[in-house]
Amino acid sequence: MSNDGAFGRTIQLFLVDGKPTGLRKATIHGWTGLLFVSGASAFGDLTAREEVDRTGVYILSGPDPDKPGGTRAYIGSGNSVAERIKQSAVKRDFWETAITVTTSDDDLSKGHAEFLEARLIEVAAQAGRVTLDNSTQPDTKRRRLPEADVANMEQFLANLRIILPVIGLDMLKPQPKAVTQTAQSVEARTTGEVQFEIRHKSGVQATAVEEDGEFVVLEGSEALTGTGYVQQSYGGLKEKLITDGVLVTQDIPPGTNKLRFARPWSFTSPSAAAAVVLDRNSNGRLEWKVKGASQTYHDWQQAQATKQEAAQ
Repeated sequence: MSNDGAFGRTIQLFLVDGKPTGLRKATIHGWTGLLFVSGASAFGDLTAREEVDRTGVYILSGPDPDKPGGTRAYIGSGNSVAERIKQSAVKRDFWETAITVTTSDDDLSKGHAEFLEARLIEVAAQAGRVTLDNSTQPDTKRRRLPEADVANMEQFLANLRIILPVIGLDMLKPQPKAVTQTAQSVEARTTGEVQFEIRHKSGVQATAVEEDGEFVVLEGSEALTGTGYVQQSYGGLKEKLITDGVLVTQDIPPGTNKLRFARPWSFTSPSAAAAVVLDRNSNGRLEWKVKGASQTYHDWQQAQATKQEAAQ
């Protein structure tokens, strides 16, 4: 049993029409918050729901047309979420997923919704995982609510932090400290984390840590380029990292086919990280090894699972 204060939560996902690609309803046991999720094909079903014709907030998300591999999102609120989200969807062509947030007992006021909208924009901007399509960032201090209401809305937001990743949107999740706390040395911000490395025959070297389910390649790591391999999965991501200045040629000797990570970058998996480092589709569970040892990431992960089982 974990003793860090965390506890289990029950999240219910209901497929309204029985199809995983159709309209979905998401709730947390014991919480009045009510989410509906749809793609473009089920958007009419979403806006027709009685529960959506209530005061609340909404999110439109999809691929960022300006950043390959990135996500763009728009956050809004309204007295009738159904009407407002229809208006917003018509004005934007990037979105692929629509999410509405209301309550089962219709107890959100306009002030509550505007406060939530402002806080969602604020937290998403701080996390930096999506590009916000909102032209302005509302000031939560101007959304004056009684102290008790502010506390309730912060708890509401805490539940949204839990449920949004379950339905596929990580926009509120803080970046790993290995990415954000770059004012500290690598040793200071990765204290207690196991480091992994790739030492390739080409001479390329890379170091990474895993933090809260994300695989972070640290600054100073190298990545091969121009190998000629066809990357079906991660070629676009590598181009994005080059365009964004994450992968650079600075401090790389002329004539070598290497790039350098100018800053740490968080990947969704060890394989995504290995593919960018080695410039080819790769099984990161085997390519990454515990630093200074021959143990692969896969073997290390299996050993960790065995320890956890033994501790229970």
